[in-house]
Amino acid sequence: MKASLHPWLALVAAAWVGLVHGQEPTSNNLVYQSEFEPGEGFLYGQPLRGQMGWVGEGSGGNGLVTNYFENYGQHAFIGFNAPAPKDAFLNLWKPLAFSPQGPNLPVVRFSVLMEIDDSSNGFYDDFRWSVYNTAVSRLFSLDFDNSRAEIFYALDDNAGFTSTGFRFVNAVSYQLDVFMNLRRNTWTAMLNGLVVVDSQPMTTINARIDLSDIDAVWAIRQTGSAGDNYMVFDDYTLSVLPTATVPPILEALGRHNDGSFELIVHGERGLEYALDVTSDLVNWEQLGVAKPATGVWDFVDTTAPKYTSSFYRVRETGN
Repeated sequence: MKASLHPWLALVAAAWVGLVHGQEPTSNNLVYQSEFEPGEGFLYGQPLRGQMGWVGEGSGGNGLVTNYFENYGQHAFIGFNAPAPKDAFLNLWKPLAFSPQGPNLPVVRFSVLMEIDDSSNGFYDDFRWSVYNTAVSRLFSLDFDNSRAEIFYALDDNAGFTSTGFRFVNAVSYQLDVFMNLRRNTWTAMLNGLVVVDSQPMTTINARIDLSDIDAVWAIRQTGSAGDNYMVFDDYTLSVLPTATVPPILEALGRHNDGSFELIVHGERGLEYALDVTSDLVNWEQLGVAKPATGVWDFVDTTAPKYTSSFYRVRETGN
């Protein structure tokens, strides 16, 4: 089992090694963004459902609160107040109807600040972010299981939920980023800068690849006995990236006893990447090239003991 995620894990580095990622996007084409503030028309203390175009299905607590994320004003929440005994789900979403046409479909980024707060009544539920297409088919979900404090994901193959191997902590804020390459049918999820889902297909059954909505979901684990747990969220954003592929992410695993240094490249399935090293951020040396079938490349730098400091970067080669 991998370690729990904490906010400081967004900075994965050692004192003697630096990481330089692939080139970060410099501008975004905003599709939708909400900070749930009064200036946008959101009313504190009122249900989110029915405000500013947000809709829902099912029943249960939802609305606008404050004082969970410092300096963020108002936030939305889902959960806490029990749904009708017959309801097993509450879905909340803003209709997006993002359906680009043509061969050059974009890379999009969904981001949200989130926190899951625990139950006090002995019942524990799941909170999810579920992505739907305009044919009203669920493409995939990222699930936060509050009974085990573990993170799962599900595809549209009816195979159920798969553990990511990562855990979360109640009452801790997390930045969730989900990158989706609509042209190449792939998605990657990051939490506080750490990749938790690597290059999975948006659809396994050749479903339509576009975006109708991205739902906040309260999934009741035991119908009729909901927990009073809840998810708070803010800065809900969908944007188009000025890149043709999901930018690769470089993760440091650490130094071995022999002085070598292990890294993981998180990219897209079937794309080729090069890993470079430098000691002065001027002269770069290529360490290796790979085209990982799963999008994940584990690399051990055996040249690391020769340098007092090393900096790494990963780049897509275009092959």
